[in-house]
Amino acid sequence: QVQLVESGGGSVQPGGSLRLSCVVSADMMERHNWGWFRQAPGKEREGVACISSSDETTFYARAVRGRFTISRDNAKNTIYLDMNSLKPEDTAVYYCAAGPLRIITLDAGYYDYWGRGTQVTVSS
Repeated sequence: QVQLVESGGGSVQPGGSLRLSCVVSADMMERHNWGWFRQAPGKEREGVACISSSDETTFYARAVRGRFTISRDNAKNTIYLDMNSLKPEDTAVYYCAAGPLRIITLDAGYYDYWGRGTQVTVSS
């Protein structure tokens, strides 16, 4: 059974931090590369960060580089997104997604499975 469940979203002031978690089905962790995406109202979904299944290779969107960190804990079947120095433009619904092993990419079109998302709101 395919399962991706995000949590950790919420409201935070500019400059604040949040940690998003994505718990996935146990048999999925090592069969996929993983990505975090976001979609703000009226905008297209965009890739934020991705991480490989086999090593620590990561990629970040330019807008979040240096502020966000993606990681995974295979023992807990969880992918994390640590978000620091949050800005109002980071406000969006954030999604976790499972992609193929053959490519590590921020292109949403390559991803096969998606969670339902968690809302992040950055506002003073």
